[in-house]
Amino acid sequence: MNTQIPSIHISALPGIPLIQPDDNLPQIILDALNRAGLTLTTGDVLVVTSKIVSKSEGRLFNLDQVEAGDEANHLAQETRKDPHIVELVLRESRMISRKAPGVLVTQHRLGFISANAGIDQSNVDGSENIVLLLPVDPDASAEAIRVQLRELTGAEVGIVISDSHGRPFRVGNIGAAIGVAGMPALLDLRGRPDLFGRELKISIQGYADLVASAANLLTGEADEGRPVVLVRGLQFPAVEGHASDLVRPPEQDLYK
Repeated sequence: MNTQIPSIHISALPGIPLIQPDDNLPQIILDALNRAGLTLTTGDVLVVTSKIVSKSEGRLFNLDQVEAGDEANHLAQETRKDPHIVELVLRESRMISRKAPGVLVTQHRLGFISANAGIDQSNVDGSENIVLLLPVDPDASAEAIRVQLRELTGAEVGIVISDSHGRPFRVGNIGAAIGVAGMPALLDLRGRPDLFGRELKISIQGYADLVASAANLLTGEADEGRPVVLVRGLQFPAVEGHASDLVRPPEQDLYK
């Protein structure tokens, strides 16, 4: 009988500086690991907030340099939002999902539903004019971090790029995976037995979202300053997942 108690260990890496465009994130992460006396090992997962990935990739926009078009100006009046921000939201979106005074929810060009297309002003640079957009291709960003860390350490690790998402039917934000590399995004449990031997028929875990949300307990959303989290002890199959796997196909979307 196996009496080992399953456990995972989640640690926020210390001393991550304010990230600037073109900063070398993998080296910064490795430096933080060294400061904490930690060594990456195969099977570890690093959860990296989208904010520092976007900053390193130069996804900063000055609102004074954004020209709002007619659609953005009209929508800004409807939603009582800054037309320059609305213009960027439209550029980042496939379609508008919901709109109301103070609310603009869209389908992001990456496929998921998000308020303001994930555009953020918090923890950017302290001004009111600079906003931060999500990475252009978070899956590719995650893969680039994974590859460079493997070259630096020899460890095969999983990478999750996380973002805070709201939910239409529940109050409060949770962590969500918008970029994945080196690990599954989904775990299909169909066919496995439950405690009574009954075969699971529909159970599919949003595995990378679960990891992102666990890490979000440490990264936070305010002034915590903990944008990178090490998750150790996970057991997952050798599957190369992508965050795009988590987006429900349009034909299965009953709430659109």
